[in-house]
Amino acid sequence: MTVENAVFRFAGFMVLLSMALTQWVHPNFSWLTGFVGTNLFQFSFTGFCPAAMFFKKLGLKTEAQCGLSK
Repeated sequence: MTVENAVFRFAGFMVLLSMALTQWVHPNFSWLTGFVGTNLFQFSFTGFCPAAMFFKKLGLKTEAQCGLSK
């Protein structure tokens, strides 16, 4: 798995988790969905992603390092 795949999987999981928590635990968990969306939006402009940094520290390689770049 590459860093890029891990980031998308993590973001998708967090959105689904926050939706479930909003439904079954407390409506304020919708703020988590907003936080994930805001982070994805700012990443599209800045290229800064804390989750990607975390996955790199875990030892995952980027697509470029794996030779998968398009």
